[in-house]
Amino acid sequence: MQILALETSTEWCSAALWMDGKLHLRETHAGNRHSELILPMAQQLLAEQGVSLSQLDAIAYGEGPGSFTGLRIACGVTQGLALAAGCPVIGIGSLSALAAAASLETGAVGVLAILDARMGEVYAARYRDGVEVLPPALFKPEALPSPEPGECVAGTGFFAYEALLTTAWAGQNYSVSAQRYPGAAHIAQLAVPKLLAGEGHSAERAEPVYVRNKVALKKRER
Repeated sequence: MQILALETSTEWCSAALWMDGKLHLRETHAGNRHSELILPMAQQLLAEQGVSLSQLDAIAYGEGPGSFTGLRIACGVTQGLALAAGCPVIGIGSLSALAAAASLETGAVGVLAILDARMGEVYAARYRDGVEVLPPALFKPEALPSPEPGECVAGTGFFAYEALLTTAWAGQNYSVSAQRYPGAAHIAQLAVPKLLAGEGHSAERAEPVYVRNKVALKKRER
């Protein structure tokens, strides 16, 4: 099974190629250069491993939430490549990929994944044993749910508001993961069981999951 995965929902840009259990990865801090970096990264990965588009079983992408522009880039590139390859696409939640990375790093069963959404807000979701128990939603940092006992907290959202959250959560029994960003490696790994379960779909149906419907603050809100 060969799956190409793309993740551009945050400042980081990454592409991964899953080949029957072996993972090949390219990633870089892109800032706002995702559109010029992600396609060459994917093409280089395929060329290095001698894999053509037609040999791919699926293309997976980080569907969000995250940067509006980043999500559209990953979705658009995925659609174009999948149409050329004639293969299905699989959308994987960015918070789900972040939680998988944190769980692998720490061994934690429960993960509260939090991404900085800018404008004084965060995206957050909770996972237990890889199962979503609190779906992705938009929160003010002070309104975030408290960590459950033994839970691991991960993501840029925690580090952006670390002082506020550690004060609010004083006395809570939780750990903090070094994982700050979702990456294509875990997008690929999470896509494998979905593809085996027949959950891939046509490129035309690929779309981002924004959660928030506002791109920027108005002048009076700043």
